[in-house]
Amino acid sequence: MSKRHHLTPPSRVAKDDDDEHDLQLNGEELPSRAAAVHESIREEGETELSRTVSALLWSAIAAGLSMSFSMLAKGLLRAHLPDNDVGFLVESLGYTVGFLVVIMARQQLFTENTVTAVLPVMSQPRLGKFVCLLRLWGVVLVGNLVGVAVSAWAILALPIFSMQTHEAFLALGEHILENTPMQMFAKGIVAGWMIATMVWLLPSAGSAKIWVILIVTYLVAIGEFTHIIVGSTEVMYLVFSGHAGWSEYLFHFGFPTLLGNVVGGTFIFALISHAQIRSDSDR
Repeated sequence: MSKRHHLTPPSRVAKDDDDEHDLQLNGEELPSRAAAVHESIREEGETELSRTVSALLWSAIAAGLSMSFSMLAKGLLRAHLPDNDVGFLVESLGYTVGFLVVIMARQQLFTENTVTAVLPVMSQPRLGKFVCLLRLWGVVLVGNLVGVAVSAWAILALPIFSMQTHEAFLALGEHILENTPMQMFAKGIVAGWMIATMVWLLPSAGSAKIWVILIVTYLVAIGEFTHIIVGSTEVMYLVFSGHAGWSEYLFHFGFPTLLGNVVGGTFIFALISHAQIRSDSDR
């Protein structure tokens, strides 16, 4: 009588191997897949915290310049589309372009760092790391804003676009300023949360990274949530063209949106995600 051998299907073996790999990082056993993602992002954050000021600044300026592609793409689409719901849904695809360029090129974007660089501080809360975090945030934010300011001025000053496209760029900034400061803050929280979610998903996305970036940032666009860097390009374009003042940029848009992005990306998403991992580790 022959014995029956219970063989594990190859696909199941491959899946088990993947699961085992996901639960190990640098030879260390991790309690869950979420812990593996957390550790991957934390290590990336450690690297960012150790970078020099000059390296961070130049990368941040490059990211600010690249983020202007969002306004460019959205404005160009707006100028050639009908002013209706379908036109809005199509032009919102342009919003994703800047994020795709910045993230795939691994440039320094402020709202990404509200998660990536925060996790090392939460894992080992020490004064030195907190100071490094503030240095990173300050340098990256300033670099991003310098980049978008240069882009907004150049787009306006150089004879590149038609009057129709110029009007489309102005309409983007005017639409943002229709929000009250409280709406800027509330919508900024959601945008910060969504960008943080995207950062959390990327380590597990593999070859689907582009789709993750595209889907999440498209949702930010159609939800009309406020983002400090993309929105700065559009509002600064208004300022440089004389249709808005610096006080409107700073107090009506800038500070409320910045605070909302930080609250959504750090004090909500990062804290909850870190608490989840701490609970797994304690167990």
